Amino acid sequence: MGIKLMWRPVLHPAWAEIAGCLVVRNEHDGRWVFDYPVPGPEGDEDAALAAIESDCLERGVPLVISVVPACKAPRLLERYPYVRVGNVRTWQDYVYYREDLQLFAGRRYSGQRNHIKKFYAKWPEAAFRPLTEKDKGALEQFWKDYEAEFPKGDNAKAQNELKLSQQMLALAGKPWFVAGGMFDGEKLIALSLAEKCGETLIIHIEKALYSYTGVYPTLVQEFANAFGEKCQWINREDDAADMGLRTSKLQYGPARLAPKYSFEPQNELLRHVTNIPTLQTERLTLTPLEEADIPAYNALVLDGERNRWWGYDDVAGLGAPVEERSFFEVAQRDFENRQAVNFAVRLDGKLIGEAVLYRFDCRGSAELGCRIDKAYAGSGYGTEAFTAVARWGLYKVHLSRVVAKCYQENTASYRMLSSCMRKSGEDETFFYFEKLV
Repeated sequence: MGIKLMWRPVLHPAWAEIAGCLVVRNEHDGRWVFDYPVPGPEGDEDAALAAIESDCLERGVPLVISVVPACKAPRLLERYPYVRVGNVRTWQDYVYYREDLQLFAGRRYSGQRNHIKKFYAKWPEAAFRPLTEKDKGALEQFWKDYEAEFPKGDNAKAQNELKLSQQMLALAGKPWFVAGGMFDGEKLIALSLAEKCGETLIIHIEKALYSYTGVYPTLVQEFANAFGEKCQWINREDDAADMGLRTSKLQYGPARLAPKYSFEPQNELLRHVTNIPTLQTERLTLTPLEEADIPAYNALVLDGERNRWWGYDDVAGLGAPVEERSFFEVAQRDFENRQAVNFAVRLDGKLIGEAVLYRFDCRGSAELGCRIDKAYAGSGYGTEAFTAVARWGLYKVHLSRVVAKCYQENTASYRMLSSCMRKSGEDETFFYFEKLV
C-alpha cells in the first residue's frame, strides 16, 4: 500500500475487487501494467487473471502482469504457453532477517557495530522514538536540514523522490504506517517510515543527516527494535540502480534478494507466423489479401444484410470515415501487430469470402470466423475454408484450441460449425463451439 500511495503520481494506480481478489492496474511509461492479483480469504486468482486477460483483449492492449511473487511464478508459467519473463536486478528487494538488523551479531556486522558505538560516543544523548503528529515542526526542520546537506540540483528523479517522501512522512502517526526518528535533543536527525504486511516489516523511506556519522546503521537497528515485533523479515526495498544504495544495502547482509517478476504473455502469431501462408483445399485457395482484392473485399464487408450475423460492425470498428483502402489496411495492420490473420477465400482465383483467425488469448486459444459472399452461399465453401484455417491454427500455429460462435438465429452457421467443431456451450445470444483436433 505504501508503494502505491507514495508513487501514485508515477504509477497512476487504479483498483477493483474481482472474484474476491484485489486487482491493481498501473499506468506506467504509457502502458498498462497489472499487479498479480492479491487474493482474499476466498479469492479465486484464476478468475481474476481471466478478467485481466479479457479486459486487455477487448481493449487491444498488451497483457503485462508485474510484481509477481516467486511462489506464483509457476502458476503463470503453466498458464501461458509463450511468455517473456523479467526479473531485473535493479528492482529486486533486499530482505533481511529481523534479528540480524536488531543485533548486528557476528563478524560480518563488525563495521555496523563500530559505527553505532562511535555515533553514541559522539552524541550520547541521541535517542530514537516514534514520530507522531506532534513532531510536525521537527519534521519540517529536518527536511530543510536534509536539503541543505544534500542539494539535488537538476536531478529531477532525486527531487521527485524527496517530494514524495515528504508527502508520505506527513502520514506519521496515522494508522497502518509506522514511523520513527533519531533525535539529538529536539533536533530530528534521521527518520524512517514502514508498514507491516504479515510477517514482514517493509521500510519505504530512510533518510538521515550524514553530518551525524554512524546515524544510518543506528537508525536501522533502533527501527528494527521498535517496530519489528512479530516480524520475521525486514524488507528495505530495491536500490533503484543507485550504486551508493546498492553498496550500503549489501553491507547489511540481506538474507535474500526478493524478485519482482514481470510476465508479458505472447500469442502464437508472434512466435510462429512471419507471413500469412497459402492454404489449399479441394476447391479453394486461401491467401493473404491483395491490393487487387480491395473492391471485392469492400463489397463483402459492407454487405449489411449478409453481415448482420458477423458479430460486430466493421464500420464502427474503424473509428474513422470509411475510405477505399480502410478495411484492407485494417487487415494488414492487425497482422503486423500479430492480432489477427485475414485469409482471402478464393475460388478459381476470385475472392469469394474471408476467414479470420483472431482474439488470441495468450493461453493457446484463438477465435475463428468465416463469411462467404451470398452469391456463393450454400455450396459448402464456408465449411471448407473454416476447416482449413482451423487445422492450420492447431498444427502450424500450435494453438491448443480454436473456438467459434454463432447467433442462435443463424441456422446456416450453426449447421456449418456443428459439422466441423464440437459445441461447447450457449447463452441467450450465441452458440459456442471449439475444435481441439
